[in-house]
Amino acid sequence: MVINHKVLGIVTLLYLLLFFMHILYFSLKKEKIITLIWVVLYITLGLHTFGLALRWIESYKLNIGHAPLSNFYESLIFYAWCVSFVQIIMKKRLSFPIITMLASLIALFFMGYASISPSIEKHIQPLIPALQSNWLHIHVITCFISYAAFVISFICGLLYLIKWKGVIPPEETLEEINYRSIVVGFPMLSAGILTGAVWAHYAWGSYWSWDPKETWSLITWIVYALFLHARFVKGWRGKRIAMLSIIGFLSVIFTYLGVNFILSGLHSYAT
Repeated sequence: MVINHKVLGIVTLLYLLLFFMHILYFSLKKEKIITLIWVVLYITLGLHTFGLALRWIESYKLNIGHAPLSNFYESLIFYAWCVSFVQIIMKKRLSFPIITMLASLIALFFMGYASISPSIEKHIQPLIPALQSNWLHIHVITCFISYAAFVISFICGLLYLIKWKGVIPPEETLEEINYRSIVVGFPMLSAGILTGAVWAHYAWGSYWSWDPKETWSLITWIVYALFLHARFVKGWRGKRIAMLSIIGFLSVIFTYLGVNFILSGLHSYAT
């Protein structure tokens, strides 16, 4: 087995450990466990970064030489990395174990699915001509950081509707974290769409072709634009804002997964 696969396998186990550490915290209510959770999360992100770097180096050894951002397997493990990265950059606001537990669980799902699914090609492959561009890095990184920020927004929206006292943060706090995560994600998604348009012109000669993934990216952008408009202009709060964040994330998931599996288009290589 290639070394990067072994390292990423350990990372998957660490995400599983993080989930069980959260369960242990809710059982024992020991604050020291929270400190330990963040230490493990930092270690996990560090090792995750190392695994991605090893895969990048391995691609050069195979005379392929590209960042690990080009196929479905690599996008899954990079999405999990982004979820952890966003948790750490938002650490001051994410002092609530239920949020970090669910975020770690989502990262675990991406890593586990990437590792276990027999239909996913895990080997490093040459880039198809359309992907042989430096725009690949900018476009993919901005899009997936936005997707990761929207994970936090989705969790807050979901928790707002559940209202589990003693475990879930106050409604005002959830609304604030929800808003802040979208403030991070929306500009990154905007940058991802713009860089994607430039890349499309370079690769296919057109800035916009209404490809299914382009169309659903635009729909996702509109949903989060409506969220910000509703909050700032209309003064929306409460359940309506929570529902918008959930709808937005469902659109993200369809843009990322649904389009690849259900619809065909210029982005079909992602599967």
